Amino acid sequence: MTSTGVFDAHHPPARALLDDCVHCGFCLQACPTYQLWGEEPDSPRGRILLMDSALRGTVELSADLVRHWDRCLGCMACVPACPSGVRYDRLIEQTRQQVERRWRRPAADRMLRDVLFALLPHPRRMRALARVLLLYQRSGARGLLRRSGVLARLPDRLQLIESLAPPLDAAAMRTGTPAWLPPRGPRRMRVALLSGCVQHAFFSEVNTAAARVLSAFRCEVLVPPGQPCCGALELHSGREAQALRRARALVECLERTGADRLAVTSAGCGSTLKEYGDLLADDPLWAARARRLAATVRDVNELLAELGEPPPLHPLPLRLAYHDACHLAQAQGVREQPRALLAAIPGLELVAVAPGENCCGSAGVYNLVEPEAGGELGRRTAARLLDAAPEAIAAANPGCLLQIGSHLGARRAPLPLFHPVELLDASIRGVAAPELVRARAARWAEVGPPGGA
Repeated sequence: MTSTGVFDAHHPPARALLDDCVHCGFCLQACPTYQLWGEEPDSPRGRILLMDSALRGTVELSADLVRHWDRCLGCMACVPACPSGVRYDRLIEQTRQQVERRWRRPAADRMLRDVLFALLPHPRRMRALARVLLLYQRSGARGLLRRSGVLARLPDRLQLIESLAPPLDAAAMRTGTPAWLPPRGPRRMRVALLSGCVQHAFFSEVNTAAARVLSAFRCEVLVPPGQPCCGALELHSGREAQALRRARALVECLERTGADRLAVTSAGCGSTLKEYGDLLADDPLWAARARRLAATVRDVNELLAELGEPPPLHPLPLRLAYHDACHLAQAQGVREQPRALLAAIPGLELVAVAPGENCCGSAGVYNLVEPEAGGELGRRTAARLLDAAPEAIAAANPGCLLQIGSHLGARRAPLPLFHPVELLDASIRGVAAPELVRARAARWAEVGPPGGA
């Protein structure tokens, strides 16, 4: 394979995309890492200049160069901020794929990433991990290890992973999401629901709520069993070959449903699924199939907004702060739909959250591979949300819920966290707000600071 600068010839950062950048600097104030450090190479503009230099061969691939690209969250806040329409999201993905093929990471970094990707994109392994975590939580071992100070003596990375473990719902894990739900009334459309890996393992109640809500909106809901991973985490981390394999498998699984729409409850998954046509464009056997599936993909908030008038809603008096997931607001442009759905719930008050860095620092596996930056963004997000004095917090992405929950626990200020569709489901079913908040708050109160500090 012929090299292009320090890159190989398989989809290096595209010259046309690089040349779109006029280096105006509008991206600087939108970029969370530039806001953290104020360093030009840690801004979108600076990273593009480094890509350009690498493509021209005027710099060598080095630890320092890779470090600047690694420190990008991939939050895409710079994309809507750019007046020139630079597709930075494409550029950073193309660059990371090159890095993973052409750069040998230090042993500890390789080991961490190998462990993460041996687990996260595998739904069955994630489900098994969830069962172990449930036993850990329900047996009292978590509290004992925290109180004894044992956790505080573990390596920092293990403390971080432990602190991110969500409070699991044993009943939801036993029941799971039904494979089929009929529409409540004359059918409007057939909808397939993506299970997701982290969502299915740790937040299966979100998928169940989404299925019930879609049924209430008169949709036939299909949840195909055995769904493979969509490949989002690997794609965003530069593992292109693995992501392509998972994309093909998921297309094959979901196209058999004959669904009119594919509803997604995880923002990162939805963002990637909408790009399947581009992801598989080079594959003549899969390109058209991927484009057809991608055209049906909707975030569940987006789909419910398209469906229009909701069924009768019961009051749910609650002060709620809504957090924009990056891959929903920035990547998919879905900002107003979740707010409109929540605002339609009688008695629910959406409180204003002060502006700041949009990204909570989760960003796929970012908070695990870049714990210092991810942790600082998590602390800032938790502080801004708490300043709004809400009674609960909603976010439409499991990574955001894990990150925010961990940092609220670190501040000893646990609050109940929800996916927006769970609140709509509660309103449709007439669940009383005190009951809903009490049950969820009790679960999230179990999430404490790393190491029990």
